[in-house]
Amino acid sequence: MTTNPAESGGASADATPKIDTSVPHSARIWNYWLGGKDNYEVDRIAGDQFLKVFPGMAETARQSRAFLVRTVRYLAAEAGIRQFLDIGTGLPTADNTHEVAQRVDPTCRIVYVDNDPLVLVHARALLTSTPEGATDYIDADIRETDKILKAAAKTLDFTKPIGLTLNGIMGHIVDFDEALSIVRKLVAALPSGSYLVLQDGTNVHSEANKKAHDEYNQSGAAPYIQRSPEQIAQFFEGLELVEPGLVSVTQWRPTLVGDKEPPPVDGYGGVGRKP
Repeated sequence: MTTNPAESGGASADATPKIDTSVPHSARIWNYWLGGKDNYEVDRIAGDQFLKVFPGMAETARQSRAFLVRTVRYLAAEAGIRQFLDIGTGLPTADNTHEVAQRVDPTCRIVYVDNDPLVLVHARALLTSTPEGATDYIDADIRETDKILKAAAKTLDFTKPIGLTLNGIMGHIVDFDEALSIVRKLVAALPSGSYLVLQDGTNVHSEANKKAHDEYNQSGAAPYIQRSPEQIAQFFEGLELVEPGLVSVTQWRPTLVGDKEPPPVDGYGGVGRKP
């Protein structure tokens, strides 16, 4: 079935939230870099300015999306996960979490969480579940962990393993201790056998990337903090990292062309199992 978000504590897709088009928004810029159409002139200008400083960012965006697809497929096909909590969903595009998971098993249940008004407008595209499964959308900030967990429990069974995905979102939590606290609270609510998929931006491979992010953070848009791989590793403390561990997103079980591994990009991620 397809769940109406209004029935589970989420906001209705029929709502018309206020969308601020006067300042660039990271989700819309990301959509622009991925070749999407759900963005405004202010986002395209900011995205192009970023690419002038660091042209590799568009490829990083594509590789980050590919990491999400591979990890969700791994959880569904190899780890046997049938429930997913995707926080920081972003704008709908090809191969959304429910599409990847339900190709493996149509009974998969997925809850999406975001607080971007434009994502809310497009929530229906995220609610196209198979008849055997379910999808839902919760309008919430990641800091609202209690609200998220309570609403998600109307679709997901928290006595059975869940795949929690946090892709490119923790960099928006400027204070690192707060970011750690949020992740640990979410993971603590999951039963044994659940998994955390997390990836975020780093600044270890390109000085131009660091410069571009610094300029973006001074533009008036919500800042995004790049962190070191060592910091990102702390999000997985207490979990069993799945091979190959915490790596550049291009190097997590990539689809090889010939025998060549893709070059690393400034985004590191991993998959951790809760014992």
